[in-house]
Amino acid sequence: MREKGLNRELLAMASTQSIIYIYVFFLFMECWLVSVYSLEARQHQKPESTTTIPTLSPPEGNTTFIDSNTWCVARPGTSESELQAALDWACGLGGADCSLVQPGAACYQPNTLLSHASFAFNSYYQQNGNSDIACYFDGTATVTKRDPS
Repeated sequence: MREKGLNRELLAMASTQSIIYIYVFFLFMECWLVSVYSLEARQHQKPESTTTIPTLSPPEGNTTFIDSNTWCVARPGTSESELQAALDWACGLGGADCSLVQPGAACYQPNTLLSHASFAFNSYYQQNGNSDIACYFDGTATVTKRDPS
């Protein structure tokens, strides 16, 4: 009970301006403590729970033709520059296995851009679940049920 009396005595002695300063100080301290505790809580979280990583891989499974074989081939009539850009991406960043369409390799002939692009597109398509999205290549490819071999 003595504490309550002491608080009343201090308040009686303090001016209104002092009370405002004290009030603002305690508000500041409260905000500071909340931010410190929330920062500390965030630091104890697992890094993978706070980092979002977009998934860009195509869905698995053949979504085009159920219960049949499909291939991804270059679309006839596509400009050479578009086909070349798509082929470069497939064999580069896309990670398609293009070793068999290199000069002297088993699938190099016929030595045409359309043939090499079809091989690369299909390699990427097969590696990525045979889904429609894995056979887009900026509109330069199409899915077919006819074996291009």
